[in-house]
Amino acid sequence: MEVTKEQLQELHSYLSEHGIDVVGADGRNASSEGARVEAVAEARKTRANGGVPDDAPRRPELDLTVEPSLDSLRLYLRSIGRVPLLTADMEVALAKRIERGDMDAKQHMVEANLRLVVSIAKGYLGRGLTFLDLIQEGSLGLIRAVEKFDYRRGYKFSTYATWWIRQAVTRAIADKGRTIRIPVHMVEKLNKVVQVERQLVQSLGREPSPEEIATHLECTAREVRDILRMSQQPISLERPVGEEDESELGDFVEDENAVSPFELAAENLRRENVRRALAALPQREREVIEMRFGLTGGRPRTLEEVGRAFNVTRERIRQIENHTLKKLESLPEAQKLRDAS
Repeated sequence: MEVTKEQLQELHSYLSEHGIDVVGADGRNASSEGARVEAVAEARKTRANGGVPDDAPRRPELDLTVEPSLDSLRLYLRSIGRVPLLTADMEVALAKRIERGDMDAKQHMVEANLRLVVSIAKGYLGRGLTFLDLIQEGSLGLIRAVEKFDYRRGYKFSTYATWWIRQAVTRAIADKGRTIRIPVHMVEKLNKVVQVERQLVQSLGREPSPEEIATHLECTAREVRDILRMSQQPISLERPVGEEDESELGDFVEDENAVSPFELAAENLRRENVRRALAALPQREREVIEMRFGLTGGRPRTLEEVGRAFNVTRERIRQIENHTLKKLESLPEAQKLRDAS
C-alpha cells in the first residue's frame, strides 16, 4: 500500500504525541532526518520554479475562502508535529539562552512543547470551550511556564509546564465557558464532586445519591445539591425545537405569572359592562360609585374622603351609595354583569 507524505507526517505526529520516538535504521531520530529531507525537497522545488517557492502566493490561484475549523485544526496539528521533541540537555541549553533574553530560544521551547498542550486540552473537551480555544488558552499557560522555568532544579520541563497549562485551561473554562460565571473556588469544588460521582458510578453501577457523594467528600448533602444545581447549564428560550427548526423552546414554556388570554378577555368584558352601566347614571351618583370602589384606576375611598370631595357629610354619601347600587340592580347592564359572573 502506497503511503503519502501527509499520512506519514500525521502518523509521526500521533507517535510523537504519545511519547514514541521514531528512529531510522541508522539510529538517527526520524523527525530531524525527515525535516532535513523536507528541506532538501523544498529547495529542489524552489530551484525548479525559478526561485519561487511552491507555497508563494500566485495571483491567478489566490484563494480568500475561510477554511472550516476542522481543517484549521488539522493544519495546526500537522504543523506542530513537524517540530522535533527536545531532550533534557536541549531543554537546559534553551533555558540558559532564554535566561539571557534570547527570544528565538523561547519560541523554540514553546513550539517544541505544543504537543503537550494539545494532549492536556483533550481532557477538557465538552466544558464550554472549543478545542481550538482550549489549545489557545493552554498555549498561553505554556508561554508562562517557559518564562518561569528554572533548569537548576533538575526536573523535566514537561512536568513543570503541565501545571501551568492546566491552570490556564481551567481558569479559562471558569471565566469563559459559561453564560453565568462561576467563581474559581466553586469550580474546584464542582470538579471534586464530578470526580467522586464518576468513581461511585463505576463502583456502584448506578447514579449515586447526594448523600453518598457527601460521605466521600466529608460535607453535607445540601452542599452537594447546591453544587450540582450550580453546574447546570442555562438553556436559551430561542433554541430551535424540532427537525425543521421552525419552533423555539420559548413557544412551549408557560409563564405562570402571566394572565391567561381567557381571563384577560373576561376581565375586559366585565370592565366594559361596568362602564356602560355607570354611563346610565347621573354624573354625581356615577362619581360617588367610582370613588368609593376605585373604578377610575385609583384606590377605593372612604365615606369621609368622598364626603369632603363633594362637601357633604359621610352619612349623605352612604345614602347616595345605597340608592345608586339599588338603581344599578334594575339596569339591563347590571343583568349582563350577573350573567357574566
